[in-house]
Amino acid sequence: MSTNAEKAAARDDVQRLSDAARDHLWMHFTRHSPYESGAKVPVITKGEGVHIWDAEGRRYIDGLGGLFVVQAGHGRRDIAEAATRQASELAYFPLWSYAHPAAIELAERISTHTPGDLNRVFFTNSGSEAVETAWKLAKQYFALTGRPEKRKVISRSVAYHGTTQGALSITGVPDLKKVFEPLVPGAFKVANTNLYRADEITGVPGMAEDPEAFGRWAAHQVELAILAEGPETVAAVFLEPVQNSGGCFPPPPGYFAAVREICDRHDVLLVSDEVICAFGRVGEMFACTRYGYTPDIITCAKGMTSGYAPIGAAIASDRVFEPFRHGDNTFYHGYTFGGHPVSSAVALANLDVFEREGLNENVRKNEAAFRSTLERLKDLPIVGDVRGDGYFYGIELVKDRETKQTFNAEEAERILRGFVSGALFDAGLYCRADDRGDPVIQLSPPLTADQPVFDEIEQILRSVLSEASTLI
Repeated sequence: MSTNAEKAAARDDVQRLSDAARDHLWMHFTRHSPYESGAKVPVITKGEGVHIWDAEGRRYIDGLGGLFVVQAGHGRRDIAEAATRQASELAYFPLWSYAHPAAIELAERISTHTPGDLNRVFFTNSGSEAVETAWKLAKQYFALTGRPEKRKVISRSVAYHGTTQGALSITGVPDLKKVFEPLVPGAFKVANTNLYRADEITGVPGMAEDPEAFGRWAAHQVELAILAEGPETVAAVFLEPVQNSGGCFPPPPGYFAAVREICDRHDVLLVSDEVICAFGRVGEMFACTRYGYTPDIITCAKGMTSGYAPIGAAIASDRVFEPFRHGDNTFYHGYTFGGHPVSSAVALANLDVFEREGLNENVRKNEAAFRSTLERLKDLPIVGDVRGDGYFYGIELVKDRETKQTFNAEEAERILRGFVSGALFDAGLYCRADDRGDPVIQLSPPLTADQPVFDEIEQILRSVLSEASTLI
């Protein structure tokens, strides 16, 4: 049992960490004013399985997998030991005209899981860098094949594709972009696939009740954008299999088949941005496999290592790589730490866990139970929609469920940021309360989660959302 002195020392250490974070750490996507006013910075010190612990010893369900990342769960010695072995043997060497075994083996292994002829893996450090790479690659591919004017890209409204200048241009969240403008020109937006809001998006009453019709309509918007800009100027269409920002929009039936046909018809590359959706999040190594389409480029990151080390990749088809096989054609692009030996070794160990423990199979086996558990929350007046696939769900919060009326800016600030986000964490659930589109709660737990975890998530959500309903 801890003595009073030990407890006091522990409290002092927690305060010291919080103070140091406040004074020196610039946190990402974070309002710092509450900490300047005296609030403690939450400090997470430990993870095991589906749980994390803070510096004061409180345990939480990691309902977001860190940040849509921790597929295999926290605290795995098998993955950590792979990093140690590789660092002891070869801690660093670049892929600039050289190779090392870990990157070679990882590229080869990834290619066994990709659909079609996506066989060429260009390693990056992050998802933003993977998206940046894909756009630059698309531009140079068309330049090398005699169509240098094909530079523009199409993506979807509210979609998030990253924070670097190019990736931010592709991102469809205006509030994230305006302070950094002017951005890279040539990025255009079309409607997303939020079936819950289909009537509003299309202007057609009853569209939300006809997913196939909505899928045709949404795919047609991609073609209209290509035609409006001129197919001779459009290089690529960037789409997430399940759109993250806005709250987990799965594709309507037939959507990706139609988009694939449209891209082929106009000689436009289809980029499947799977930074979140790849590596088991929807029950397949690559989500395009689940939804039945073969892109020209896949971008991925996050779950490739389950977060144990940073890595990302743009995976290109043989067709896209073909011009770079000849003469002095070179993709003048790269990153110092892309394909880092330790990160590559960690990714290989992570893929071993996928195979040994059947993580994709676990998602496919349990996703219906996860969905049905979350759908119990639909009896709460504040819950408008529960949507997603695999272990990736969004719960849209509404002011009026009958009319689907959303919150205004003041209400979203007061209810979502001012209450729901903190109350969920205080109740033992780390997840995301997001208002980049309509207000949603997002859930993306480790792929090892099971029914007891789902039940606990639902119980915490029910308690907090019941109270939130009284604040409307």
